[in-house]
Amino acid sequence: MTSIPLSFLDLAPVPEGQTTSQGASYTVKMAQKAEAVGLNRYWMAEHHNMPGIASAATSVLLAHIGAKTDNIRIGSGGVMLPNHAPLVVAEQFGTLQALYGDRIDLGLGRAPGTDGATFRALRRQMHDADRFPQDVQELLFFLGKDSDDSPVQAFPGAHSNVPIWILGSSLFGATLAAKLGLPYSFASHFAPRMMTQAIATYRENFEPSPYLDKPYVMLAANMLLADDEQTARYHFTSAQQSFVRLRRGGRGQVPAPVESMEGIWSAPEQAMVEDALAVSFVGSVGRVRPLLEHFIEEHKPDELMVTANIYDQQARLRSLELVPELGVFDLKP
Repeated sequence: MTSIPLSFLDLAPVPEGQTTSQGASYTVKMAQKAEAVGLNRYWMAEHHNMPGIASAATSVLLAHIGAKTDNIRIGSGGVMLPNHAPLVVAEQFGTLQALYGDRIDLGLGRAPGTDGATFRALRRQMHDADRFPQDVQELLFFLGKDSDDSPVQAFPGAHSNVPIWILGSSLFGATLAAKLGLPYSFASHFAPRMMTQAIATYRENFEPSPYLDKPYVMLAANMLLADDEQTARYHFTSAQQSFVRLRRGGRGQVPAPVESMEGIWSAPEQAMVEDALAVSFVGSVGRVRPLLEHFIEEHKPDELMVTANIYDQQARLRSLELVPELGVFDLKP
């Protein structure tokens, strides 16, 4: 089996009883560990009105991460474009490119990444998402080389050619990425149901472009490695509890792990969480390795991006430390 690059998606989790400052400092340590292990990219996701996530101001935190790392690619996974004017995004990521060179990626999502009330507080409207294809093309224009004669240009941003990715969990993003000839990342870490169909749609309809000559698919997964099975399962209950809380409409910081989820979730909630988190690799290296090999062989992603949105920072760091023992990823020296 051919090894593929591995990347990390971070939500900058803020554990219960801790501060946003602590969550941000943990994120720096994770990025540095990812770089030391040899991962390809370190992306952050935009969310709003969620006290357990410190990456609302995604570009600001990425600037901090860039200053604390040297070589790893950094970017958004993603910026929720309906929340922003394309010009502002071009300026922000053009600034990041000016600071950190060709290490910057710009992943774009169509969902607002929050609830309706917060969307209105952002001064946006739900139908703004309908303009997503046009907004993506406008952003490509501002970041490219063809805006010199435009009355409006992105300074910085113009001529930066920051790579743009389309993120999605449905056929819409797959179709758009294929049409525009852009790389595509599927959110299989929380919405895996349409993964196989979306990958096929993207690959079958891909049109070569100035940005990419052939399809490039990155799949997302939850991954938590530990020295033994029980430890990994224990820490993963943080993520499971967070999903239950989210589905109930609750908010809060990332909960501490528990010995058992029994009594915390109902049977329907358990089924919902297990369905949402079906693409998860949790356990010891020996248990996870064959599962990863099968997943990669079946879906043939060009790259895998993993996440571990849990309470315990040491468990997250240990998970990254164990990655080289898997032997299935192309890690940078």
